[in-house]
Amino acid sequence: MLQVGVVQPFAVEKEFVKNPKILREDIQKLREWLKTQPHLPGDYLTDLDLIIAFHSCANSAEVTKQVLDLHYTLRTLFTGFFKDRALDQRFTNSVNTVLLAPLPKATVKGYRALYCSLIESDARLFNFCDIIRNVMMVIDLWQYAEGTWPGFVIVIDMTLTSLAHLAKLDIMTVRQTLYFLQECMLVRLKEVHFINAPSFMDKLMMLLKPFMKKALLDIIHIHEAESPVLYNYIPKEAFPKELGGDYKTKKELKDEIQQWVEDNKQFYKEENRRRVNESLRPNGQKATIEEIFGIQGSFKKLDID
Repeated sequence: MLQVGVVQPFAVEKEFVKNPKILREDIQKLREWLKTQPHLPGDYLTDLDLIIAFHSCANSAEVTKQVLDLHYTLRTLFTGFFKDRALDQRFTNSVNTVLLAPLPKATVKGYRALYCSLIESDARLFNFCDIIRNVMMVIDLWQYAEGTWPGFVIVIDMTLTSLAHLAKLDIMTVRQTLYFLQECMLVRLKEVHFINAPSFMDKLMMLLKPFMKKALLDIIHIHEAESPVLYNYIPKEAFPKELGGDYKTKKELKDEIQQWVEDNKQFYKEENRRRVNESLRPNGQKATIEEIFGIQGSFKKLDID
């Protein structure tokens, strides 16, 4: 369940209890390393931020350093998703178009799941960049409240989706979204479920596949309408009432998420400071989107059960 009102950060001491393989010395070493990286926003990163990053990288210090650098570099370069985030008109338009709801119950394997669904069928109102911006805003605040998760699951409900929506998926935004998700998002992504899949699902996958690695493809599950297979992964009662679950209605969830973000405006003001200053990068070579997309190999590995 979401914390009501102003969110309090998950206690660092509880993280060490929750993850006994993460040691205080590990986080202190990352803190010392940050002091040698003047381009990174080390002064604005809390120990909770470092624990979440370290945990998402399977407790590897070297991978964490590379992923932290890329993570905040992309938060700086991907301006459509991360620049000047606030409860503004972009947020309001998007929250009235797509529902983004953290589900109240863990999955069968104990992971946390985000439910995503169109609540407005008019494709003229669909702005994919703004939707991803909202997704990141919700996940950031949710992680701040709950700390590390053993795994993260995305559920995308394709009800109300039409070919007109697909036509509005611009390639650069799709590419940036999938790159961030696979290379430096600070979660252990375990499953992606497309539910109520339409007849044109193959067309969507054709659009996405060029930007997806095998590790991501391997954890995607596509469920046709009314397929009960989803409930082998996530309890049915965790879903909104419209899907036969015991949770709130989609309207109630939309209003709750909007209020949740509004109550935490200050969180986003502070998060907006966590960006890279390229002029201070030690090697003197400024990162660009073109250079980032040209990097070969991968730092972060998706976990597959």
